[in-house]
Amino acid sequence: MGAKSWFPCFMRSKLFLLTLLCFIFVCYTAKAQGKLIFETEIHDFGTIAEGTQATHVFKVRNEGNEPVVIPSVQASCGCTTPTWTKKPIMPGDTGTITAVYNSAGRPGPFHKSITVLSNNSERPQHVLYIKGEVGPKESNSELTPERKALSPRLAVGSTNYSFGKLEKGQKAVAKFLIRNTGRQPLVIQGVKSACNCVIYRTSKSEIKPGEVATLELRYNATMLGEQNEVVTVLSNDLIMPNLRLTLKAKVVEGKASKDMLREGAEPTPFR
Repeated sequence: MGAKSWFPCFMRSKLFLLTLLCFIFVCYTAKAQGKLIFETEIHDFGTIAEGTQATHVFKVRNEGNEPVVIPSVQASCGCTTPTWTKKPIMPGDTGTITAVYNSAGRPGPFHKSITVLSNNSERPQHVLYIKGEVGPKESNSELTPERKALSPRLAVGSTNYSFGKLEKGQKAVAKFLIRNTGRQPLVIQGVKSACNCVIYRTSKSEIKPGEVATLELRYNATMLGEQNEVVTVLSNDLIMPNLRLTLKAKVVEGKASKDMLREGAEPTPFR
């Protein structure tokens, strides 16, 4: 057989072999991957009363054959707080994405998105949605004696906290022990302050009847002089939905700020 007769056969065999290897590689790659499937990608809360902290849990299942990790979940606004399964979701296992919408001070319709990022090779980004409408908050006059009796109740030992002396720009934390003396789970839904210088955190997202939790108020000292900041704590307590706490501090100019003005140095955070 001459060179001209065997060379085409050789090239065809080589091309066939390369095609077969590519096919095997593609099949393996397609086979070895995680695959997240959500039960639903949108949830409608319907109409909820203003002040309600509406919560929905999106369930997701890994129907692939490789673990899937969710490193980040991002909400479209600060009114929605997401939490999610941090550990790898193994093949056949399920995970959750919990979305909490704080309706306090937000009457009217809402439509918010939650973006889920993962190493799912087929679809690395999922967008979930929550929607609904916030109606007027119920007043105490509209509550029946039965509903009042079943309401969560927020009790706190002291409503005042003094930081003493703080430097301007310093962040300090006040801790309050709160107890649910009612008959339904208590949820802290947010805080309000005229200075917008206070954020909060609770040791428990839901406080069961009889339980005690810690409410932390993180105060950012931005104004000099004697400060008395009234902080309104919003909750699902139907009897007293707005609890007022007072934070006191004497805010002075910090040494770091003086040194920065005198020497042009970078300020050192005061702790």
